[in-house]
Amino acid sequence: MRTDLFHVFRSTPLGRETFMQSIYFCRTLDITLSVYVPEDTQFMMYFDHDAVQVKLDHSYLSDPASAVERVRALAANSGVETRFIDPINRTASNLPDLPTHFSFMCCPRSVSDQASKIGLGYIGPKVRHIIRSATFPVLLTPPVFKPWTSIAVLFGGSDSALNALRTGIVFAERSGFPLDLFIQQEQEPDYYIQRVHAAGLEKALARCCRRRYEFADGAFDHNLYNLPHDALVLSGAYGHGRIRNLLFGSKMEIAQTTLTTSMLVTGPQATAHLN
Repeated sequence: MRTDLFHVFRSTPLGRETFMQSIYFCRTLDITLSVYVPEDTQFMMYFDHDAVQVKLDHSYLSDPASAVERVRALAANSGVETRFIDPINRTASNLPDLPTHFSFMCCPRSVSDQASKIGLGYIGPKVRHIIRSATFPVLLTPPVFKPWTSIAVLFGGSDSALNALRTGIVFAERSGFPLDLFIQQEQEPDYYIQRVHAAGLEKALARCCRRRYEFADGAFDHNLYNLPHDALVLSGAYGHGRIRNLLFGSKMEIAQTTLTTSMLVTGPQATAHLN
């Protein structure tokens, strides 16, 4: 089974920064980079229980003649295996139908809004819809390429958080980078230990965990300041409202509006696969 990250290439300076983040992710974890160079501003992604129609900002079609060569040039010196994705079919409305059997997907925080109109803390509705429906985790990137040299897991004890922790442990073992565990206590301290133990992750966590950040008081967003600035942050995402609102859990919303690092978000349908 191929382990890969899916990336929709935007041939602009901002798109280059996002692509460099994808290259770094793949090189660090030794996985394949699967790239789609769009020729249309819309495409479909069909998941097990949902279909997402993605509408891209027109900047994704900037300079299409040179886009493929730019992908090749950026990836050439990285040592990352890179392949191009072509639509499988077209829908009845003639939209490209893209495969969805990827291991991960990289997204800027919005794909359908002009970059000049978005900022930190904004995640566009299409990206939220992908996170809610995808069977793979989604890598949300900062505007500028920023290497990460450690892994931080936001752990609240939920099943979603356990999925993020499993992924973090595998990433730490694969990359050789240390893992930090961040807990904003809303339960008794033993609760979090018991959840890790019941999931069979206690020994694996002990092998790779560098530090536990546990806070019994203080505001969550203030405590996030203690996380290393060069960490890849892993978090689960789940909603508390009607699905059309596409709301994440409250802690996830606060984290993504506060942190400037890359975040790997595991949605309610997602499982990370890293052979």
